[in-house]
Amino acid sequence: MQRPKKKRAVVVLSVVLVLVMGGVAFAYWTNSGSGTGEATTGSNDSLVINQTSTITGLAPGQPPQTLSGTFDNPNDSPVYTASVTAEVTGTDQDGCDATDYTIAGSAPVNAEIPPGDGVGSWSGLTIQFNNKPAANQDACKNAVVSIQYTAN
Repeated sequence: MQRPKKKRAVVVLSVVLVLVMGGVAFAYWTNSGSGTGEATTGSNDSLVINQTSTITGLAPGQPPQTLSGTFDNPNDSPVYTASVTAEVTGTDQDGCDATDYTIAGSAPVNAEIPPGDGVGSWSGLTIQFNNKPAANQDACKNAVVSIQYTAN
């Protein structure tokens, strides 16, 4: 009856050999490596600054009027804007120019302007007709004043 022990020993030895040999089949080398890649960033289009306040009746001696507005953001993502500035660039009347008007104040925004038209808001600037002493300013009657806005 010694035979079953021998058979058992042969089976166990065979299993061990299969496992050892299988381990050898799964051996591997290790190493390190390197490579390169790239990514790009997009850009954005400029905001359009809209004046939504209606300014009428500018005249010598009249108080300043408030300028305010919104933005058109043609981008797919928000655009941060710190402030809006403005300057008079001229008028549609000969003899009436930017020196006849003053823009004052500040228009802080400090916000992200979401995509879309008529979004966000700005205010805080004023426009006033300059009353030039001893000067005939009739050339500015009914003038349309051109204002250039800039977002910073």
